[in-house]
Amino acid sequence: MAHPPWHPESLAARLPFLEARGRLTAATRAWLSARGYREVETPCLVPAPGVEVHLRGFRSTYEPHLGQGERRALWLRTSPELALKRLLVGGAGPVFELARVWRNGEIGTRHAPEFTMLEWYRPGLTLDGLMAETEALVRGLCPKLVAHEGVTTDLSLPFERITVAEAFQRWAGIDVLASIRADGTGDAAALGARGDESWEEAFFRLLLDHVEPHLGRDRASFLTHWPAPQAALARRDPADPRVALRFELFAAGVELANAFDELTDAPEQAARFAHDVAERERLYGAEDSWPVDADFLAALAQGMPAGSGIALGFDRLAMLASGARRIGDVLWLGGFPYP
Repeated sequence: MAHPPWHPESLAARLPFLEARGRLTAATRAWLSARGYREVETPCLVPAPGVEVHLRGFRSTYEPHLGQGERRALWLRTSPELALKRLLVGGAGPVFELARVWRNGEIGTRHAPEFTMLEWYRPGLTLDGLMAETEALVRGLCPKLVAHEGVTTDLSLPFERITVAEAFQRWAGIDVLASIRADGTGDAAALGARGDESWEEAFFRLLLDHVEPHLGRDRASFLTHWPAPQAALARRDPADPRVALRFELFAAGVELANAFDELTDAPEQAARFAHDVAERERLYGAEDSWPVDADFLAALAQGMPAGSGIALGFDRLAMLASGARRIGDVLWLGGFPYP
């Protein structure tokens, strides 16, 4: 029977990875601070935990005490993104946060329901500039060779940059942009959806089956210029509105980060949020959903500077930097401490 994570033998086995994580944390703070980023802390308990449709949150309730406030639903955040962007509106940027975040139902060798996200945002930075900065950070903080589950990546090699359209054409033989309508929505039939699959379901099936197995192998990969239905909080490319200015980073076969050239148009963001809330309620019910973050939209209307930002899974980076096989090896009490 396996020891619990607090057991002396269990902790001793993980200690080299945990010490490496501590060094990585200090080096990350130093790296970003040296480039003019200000470290901030934002609330963990929020009225709207995030924006992605398929993320499941941990729900709580504020109970008034001595007549202070009103009873209301609150959530543990899935990301500090909306809070950090509020600070950009206030003039605090460039900013970064090593943020504790929560995502319900996520557990495995690369997933934990409670984990750390490193996010940083810089006004005026282009998506190309953010890719260059991210490449420099990962190369500067990790050993030359990183490996996971039999895949070894040489971080000294220039990181690959490949668009989603190029990747789908190369490895799936599909013109994914031909399935994007003029209004930015996806045509499931044009993407070759099976049965009653939606465009999104068909897209991710093809991505997971045909594209991701080729990313972040010998060299790290930036998968860029995502189709407009997957824009999330990224602005659409003025040169081709069928795609959004977004990238994901892969190394050693592991998805490490997701980044946007940030959308600053409040009405467009409000429309996307309304669509996402309706879709979340349709899929998971009202109890597992939350309202549009009206305060964030008010901040966006006030005027957020153009720029780019990124969310990087810090525990996964610590796994690669330390050689750990499981996310629980770089967490002091393991990935799920409640047996």
